Amino acid sequence: MFADLAVDTAVRADAETPGRYHLTLNQSWDYLLPSGGVVMTCALRAAEAELNEPLLRFASATTIFCTPIHATALVADVTVLRRGGSTAQVRVTLRERDAKPDPEDPSDNARGLELTATFLRDRKGPDVRSIVMPDVRSLADALPVEDGAGNNPHARFQFYQQVECKIAEGDRYWTDGLVAGPARYARWLRYKAPQRDAQGRLDRLALPPLIDTMPTALHRAIGPGPYRFYAPSLDLTTYAVDDTLREWLLVAVTMRRARAGWAIADAEVWDDEGRFIAWGSQAMYLHSVAGDPPVIDATRRS
Repeated sequence: MFADLAVDTAVRADAETPGRYHLTLNQSWDYLLPSGGVVMTCALRAAEAELNEPLLRFASATTIFCTPIHATALVADVTVLRRGGSTAQVRVTLRERDAKPDPEDPSDNARGLELTATFLRDRKGPDVRSIVMPDVRSLADALPVEDGAGNNPHARFQFYQQVECKIAEGDRYWTDGLVAGPARYARWLRYKAPQRDAQGRLDRLALPPLIDTMPTALHRAIGPGPYRFYAPSLDLTTYAVDDTLREWLLVAVTMRRARAGWAIADAEVWDDEGRFIAWGSQAMYLHSVAGDPPVIDATRRS
């Protein structure tokens, strides 16, 4: 049975402390630890609950991941920085409920993450479109990921049990015979439990977990070989720019640069009718697991 993101990230208010919210995150959304995008969604749920105004809708947020967050009881403290007629801006500190600061490190306050977010009311303004959808495989022509391979990450990681996935650009990077390519990767993704708001639109707070799928573009650029790494998030930014009633979303990632043990990437999000829905960017810490880090020039690959 698959998990429901809205249920698993729901928050409840603390009866004694204003601005404080509680939730318990389970392991359904884990890679090695819970997806940073899912933990970001947890913080946004607390922000949304504190504002308690349906017309103020999530527009943008940046999360800094200070310490690892496990699947456990979490506490979010929300501060409203500004609340105007059409805009509200908030800060959220989210941590594990039982986390304790290091008594020998004065800078360690047991924070898990810090998030700043902007919520907006829809207003009259220009409607300008300036980019086109990436030229990738259509949903009908995309590659399925199910192949029974023991090293297939879509079978190994709990996160991918909760979403359907098809490869729109790139190959099955876990298979033999892989050829290195450009630092781009695109997937069609759909939640198995549809994520909807009260008006039946895609829930904007369900965007960060799908955007937080960027390291694969770096895997493609590096290609086959002995080097292995994993890439926990240093920060993650999400902009929600439009609404959709569709379920399938294209997440098209470009890895811009990897150097000195970290990397930056960004992702466009489109629905299957060609509507540009969201954009995100990420900085990743590259933790080497095996092999020597290679030197790669993928700038001329197509």
